Amino acid sequence: MAPKSFSFPGIFPALLAASLALLLLPTPIIAVHDYHDALRKSILFFEGQRSGKLPPDQRVKWRRDSALRDGSTAGVDLTGGYYDAGDNIKFGFPMAFTTTLLAWSIIDFGRNMGPELKNAVKAVKWSTDYLLKATAKPGVVYVQVGDAYSDHSCWERPEDMDTLRTVYKIDNAHPGSDVAGETAAALAAASIVFRSRDSAYSRLLLNRAVRVFNFADKHRGAYSSSLHAAVCPFYCDVNGYQDELLWAAAWLHKASRKRAYREYIVKNEVVLRAGDTINEFGWDNKHAGINVLISKEVLMGRADYFQSFKQNADGFICSVLPGISHPQVQYSPGGLIFKAGGSNMQHVTSLSFLLLAYSNYLSHANKAVPCGERSASPALLKQLAKRQVNYILGDNPLGMSYMVGYGSRFPQRIHHRGSSLPSVAAHPARIGCKAGSRYYVSPNPNPNLLLGAVVGGPNVSDAFPDSRPYFQESEPTTYINAPLVGLLAFFSAHP
Repeated sequence: MAPKSFSFPGIFPALLAASLALLLLPTPIIAVHDYHDALRKSILFFEGQRSGKLPPDQRVKWRRDSALRDGSTAGVDLTGGYYDAGDNIKFGFPMAFTTTLLAWSIIDFGRNMGPELKNAVKAVKWSTDYLLKATAKPGVVYVQVGDAYSDHSCWERPEDMDTLRTVYKIDNAHPGSDVAGETAAALAAASIVFRSRDSAYSRLLLNRAVRVFNFADKHRGAYSSSLHAAVCPFYCDVNGYQDELLWAAAWLHKASRKRAYREYIVKNEVVLRAGDTINEFGWDNKHAGINVLISKEVLMGRADYFQSFKQNADGFICSVLPGISHPQVQYSPGGLIFKAGGSNMQHVTSLSFLLLAYSNYLSHANKAVPCGERSASPALLKQLAKRQVNYILGDNPLGMSYMVGYGSRFPQRIHHRGSSLPSVAAHPARIGCKAGSRYYVSPNPNPNLLLGAVVGGPNVSDAFPDSRPYFQESEPTTYINAPLVGLLAFFSAHP
């Protein structure tokens, strides 16, 4: 697909490339940020989201063991993994995407993480250990633990949970190529992370990724058709499963270097709609990520047969540049990327991650992105990504950080059960389903700081209600943080 042509305002010479973001996006506060501190906290957040039996080196001390019988109703062990957000459900689709992005953060930016690298690797392994359990039985993937309606009707600590821990699975008769494809991608990406650290574990991950991908490809269908009542409207696959099949193949190609995956990608590029919605990237839609990931091969001069993916990636870059009129990507008056729907920070961190990753690939190839008659340099892309990170950390109209525990002013009443209820240490007696409601509506700050949690963020006008009931703005998620880990690693080394 040919890159789209875009016109820019009259003055856009090359010497302005690095400062375009500052011209177009107001920066009310210019602070010197401690990116390493933010990196440390962004990884620590994942320990607060852990489910299962906590290890001796657990650093978030107000959490305790939880959901120790998960899977028992189906005769399997599904303990471990992560709660996706402020509730106590384990949703496999966003958990797998989180894992893929954590792994990609380490693959591209692990060298910038310093002493935090070991904690980032642990964050990946906590998830992959769970995903291995969920895929242990051939032809089956366990994709969710917990009944979302039962869980959401209660406000209780994960340690007190007495809601339904229903187990949901996909199999040959009830396909889910989307969640299985993302799970295969996560396992393949993680196998690269562990290749030089634990070769046996890396091989296990890659072999399992191959098997899960074959299952996803052979038994095609959307899990939100097979399991509609359980997964919708929470993590309903609106976008279709085709992108996850390409995404998984791209990661398997990167992890295995096998020609079969290259051929699969080339053969299925049009069938699986690689050129659709090129500026979307998140737990549901992988298109921009596919194009950026595969483009690295082209920019390294190794894969001309993937040239159309680079054209798509260039189109993605042009569509998110500020000053361009594109219906799917807006900027708030304060300069934050904004896309319609809830939990906007997921778009901010995911798209910014792609900007940064692509800028590095372009730099190594000494290339820029053609946007109509103009071009966008790698330096500009880094500047745009940094501007978004700085907004999250406090350079915004409200002068507040959207990461809990970073800076002097940050969200105090996040939509998160464990953070908002008294800890087990502070209140050993059980707090029942409805007994927790008073903490939900309380105007008081949360008693337990979920350090590093980044919330859904302000609205398109840069306004933020620091209030639990406004969950789209005040709820943190694992998939907001995962790409942010890579961004913060890079800027901690290149402030």
